[in-house]
Amino acid sequence: MGVEKEGLRVSKKGGLSQAAHPEVLGCALTHPNITTDFSESLIELVTPPTNSAKKTLDFLADTQHYLYYHLPKDQNFWPASMPCVIRGETYIPIAKYGKSNRGMMKTIYRRGLANRYGSVMQTIAGVHFNYSFSQDFLSKCNSLLSPDEGLKYFINDNYMALTRNIMRYGWVIPYLFGSSPAVCKSFLNGHHKHSLVEFNDSTLYEPYATSLRMGDIGYQNLREDEAGVKANYNSLSHYINSLKVGMRSNCSEYEKIGVKSGGEYQQLNTNILQIENEYYASVRPKPSAQECEKPLDSLNSSGISYIELRSLDVNPITPLGIDEPQIHFLEAFMLFCLLKDSPIISTREQFEIDNNDQLVAHEGRKPELTLSRSSQTVLLKDWGSEIMQEIELCSRLFGENYKQDVVNISRRIKNPELTPSSVVLSDMRDRKQGFFDYTSSLAKRYRKEFLNNNINKKHFKYLDEQAKISCKKQQEIEEADNISFDKFLQEYFSKES
Repeated sequence: MGVEKEGLRVSKKGGLSQAAHPEVLGCALTHPNITTDFSESLIELVTPPTNSAKKTLDFLADTQHYLYYHLPKDQNFWPASMPCVIRGETYIPIAKYGKSNRGMMKTIYRRGLANRYGSVMQTIAGVHFNYSFSQDFLSKCNSLLSPDEGLKYFINDNYMALTRNIMRYGWVIPYLFGSSPAVCKSFLNGHHKHSLVEFNDSTLYEPYATSLRMGDIGYQNLREDEAGVKANYNSLSHYINSLKVGMRSNCSEYEKIGVKSGGEYQQLNTNILQIENEYYASVRPKPSAQECEKPLDSLNSSGISYIELRSLDVNPITPLGIDEPQIHFLEAFMLFCLLKDSPIISTREQFEIDNNDQLVAHEGRKPELTLSRSSQTVLLKDWGSEIMQEIELCSRLFGENYKQDVVNISRRIKNPELTPSSVVLSDMRDRKQGFFDYTSSLAKRYRKEFLNNNINKKHFKYLDEQAKISCKKQQEIEEADNISFDKFLQEYFSKES
């Protein structure tokens, strides 16, 4: 397992830091553990694969400590999914990755996102949870359950079945762990139709929301859906081909932007999806990393290596945004999704899934909220209780501490006041603080606490070395370029597996 945790660098005054990615942290293009996402100010901390929640969180904690240690005194690390005060589109610096063709492609892809959806939407942060089962376990399952099927195909089929169940039952994730029920008014700034109401003069919220990040003010595939592009999880080939349709289909809306303006690239192309990552999904089947191969081609040739769960908010009431009981629950949830029967998803069921997700994001804690299951109306708390019982059975296979964590978290289904989204709103009310002041006070507290901790010298030395190695690698990539960027892009998109 591993996690990728995003967070904004914010200035002392509360806005997005306009400073470049700190040199001391290395080069974002090639650093394995500290990189950037959409913005130069949106840091991403990445843990390597480990076999325990504790190892993963220890690595994340030491890396976050290193970040605090090296951040200038006038900056801090924002501990929530929804952003700090946003002054406007022009105050969100797009991430830079050097002058290599590979680096320029990453920057131009992000410029395309800004031109298509606006930069403000891209400042939302999350935690991605990456998970795989051991090869030994999968191999034994293969010989027991499907001895005539090749291991690679068995793994692909079962990971896709798991992915379909994450889609089906995934509404429990924002319900149980969502922690973005409120947002700074500056985020919407009058440009977005919404159903939010005023919490105070600086904050908008929804009284029963769990995760506005996962709701319709967050990152959506509305234009892709309108154009008929919808990821299909019914098999790996269906998934690959459904995304390739979006990558090959021209979009008249994006043609108006143009690929270049004044000789400068505005986006990579005018297709519905510039590249596969543009399609936002709460879960993705992922291949092992291949630097020179497109992700979908790697999936096609090498198969699925792990599953990326992308629906987790950064929890502001935990110093790391995620904690050990949560990871234990997620492991049991992954096993439940693997073992549970997983029929193909029909168009009707997909419609139900999308509606359930939106309802839970915006009204998840509403008393007597109902969801749709197989065209029937069901109370969230009844369906949730059924799912929790099965996840609890799976948790026993991991050990007693897993079982106890799952039981404790399951209580949130019938007691919505225990959910992080409810706790956040209660804290804000008790402190008489809006979203910004509340989150800012937590940011200051966490920075102080981390800087008072003892330094893990071995880990700091490792990250010092990675910073140097990453910049050396970036320089080598830049020096190895022997074709123009135009030619590089043409060759990249003409390659087909």
